[in-house]
Amino acid sequence: MTIVECRNVSKEYKLGKIIVPALKDINLTVTKGEFTAIVGPSGSGKTTLLNLIGCLDTPTEGEIILNGIIVKNQKKDQLADIRRENIGFVFQTFNLIPVLTAFENIEFVLTLKEYDKKKRQELTLKMLEKVGLKGLENRKPSELSGGQQQRVAIALALIKSPTLVLADEPTANLDSKTGESIMNLMRDLNEKEGVTFIFSTHDEKVMKFARRIIKLHDGKIVDDIKNDQEYNCSVI
Repeated sequence: MTIVECRNVSKEYKLGKIIVPALKDINLTVTKGEFTAIVGPSGSGKTTLLNLIGCLDTPTEGEIILNGIIVKNQKKDQLADIRRENIGFVFQTFNLIPVLTAFENIEFVLTLKEYDKKKRQELTLKMLEKVGLKGLENRKPSELSGGQQQRVAIALALIKSPTLVLADEPTANLDSKTGESIMNLMRDLNEKEGVTFIFSTHDEKVMKFARRIIKLHDGKIVDDIKNDQEYNCSVI
């Protein structure tokens, strides 16, 4: 089942009178259950591509199809609905509400979906346990380590049962040991829950977790490798 399809996608930004090409003629298909890394140096277009797939931005040319929906035909409120119902986001800055506990941050998403209180509590506690935070539900973000905050962010992304999770440099603000535990968690959720993940990274230690590597350079796909073994990062 195809989750994401990019057809001849290009993106340009205007800086004054200068046009800066960020992506050039991207053709890409991601199917259900993939665990895919978009890799490349800073400025290669990784975040731009994730933003386009996540309906946070629109292509200059070409089209993106999510679950059979052509994104460019949608209005702003329709795009918001697509994001809310289909896509979970994990950012390197965690994006948690500082005055809420871990439990309240996650439960808030379910409040927006109008679940009753009992159902919200049940699902939230189950998700906290799933991401390894049982017993920490009453701690605020400032009382959690970076790795624990990222686990809350992953729980936030997963609580609405999205079709797709997009993770932009999910280990960038973590030490290597914590980053590895986060990647193990994401891959475990991919294997056991069938969640489709697309994550961006320029860290070779993170690339080894992917089952598919899409390499960007100057806004173009220059390599697309699938295998069931750990990726040979020396070719990046």
